[in-house]
Amino acid sequence: MRYETLKLEVDARGVATLWLDRAEKHNALSAQMIADLTQVAGALGVDDSVRVVVLAAKGRTFCAGGDLDWMRAQFDAAPDVRSREATRLAHMLQALNTLPKPLIGRLHGNAFGGGVGMASVCDVAIGADTISMALTETRLGLIPATIGPYVAARMGEAGARRVFMSGRRFDAAEAVQLNLLARAVPQGDLDAAIEREVAPYLSCAPEAVARSKALLRHLGPRIDEDVIAHTVAELAKCWDGVEAREGIGAFFDKRKPRWADG
Repeated sequence: MRYETLKLEVDARGVATLWLDRAEKHNALSAQMIADLTQVAGALGVDDSVRVVVLAAKGRTFCAGGDLDWMRAQFDAAPDVRSREATRLAHMLQALNTLPKPLIGRLHGNAFGGGVGMASVCDVAIGADTISMALTETRLGLIPATIGPYVAARMGEAGARRVFMSGRRFDAAEAVQLNLLARAVPQGDLDAAIEREVAPYLSCAPEAVARSKALLRHLGPRIDEDVIAHTVAELAKCWDGVEAREGIGAFFDKRKPRWADG
């Protein structure tokens, strides 16, 4: 199956590499990419020939967060439309988070906003030591809502508090400290590091791996429909607020919002 915003490659071992393929848009999450990711997660989950999935990206950036056109559409949309789109994003993240195959993140470039969320739903993420990451939503008068459960599960509350609200950039070394990345390696060593994560699974029983992952999700922090609905509702409140209007308006007008220094 072909996807408009993704490229899927599966090798003879059953290792699927899922490439985010909107390099010209820094792999920002558009409505089409959200739909494609949801669909491909379902397809990979039931494909018995696939043993491991690597989440990677084309171009210079892993994922820049929300697509500008998608954000502009939310800015102008009715509240029920915004909630529906946020729910689709949340369900895409949940589909990847519960994928019954090991999901290995290959972060060769920067990840912001939703890109941090994409890294957080991976079972393990390896990054190049030159990348930067940030949860940038509060700079726009928004909150990292739909990605929040996955970021908090990955970092823990204490770690998340260091970067969840400030919008500041942090480097790969700090991402390792925050447990967002398992390791940071030189760019030239990234593929070898990914292979070291992939290879052990090829000696494991696929159903046992799937059941182990599902069990761990059951034992870990609760991320169910109630949690998802709460994150969507909280995001909707922000979209309806004056700060989002100011922050997103300032972003599109290429000016500083009124709360920014200078």
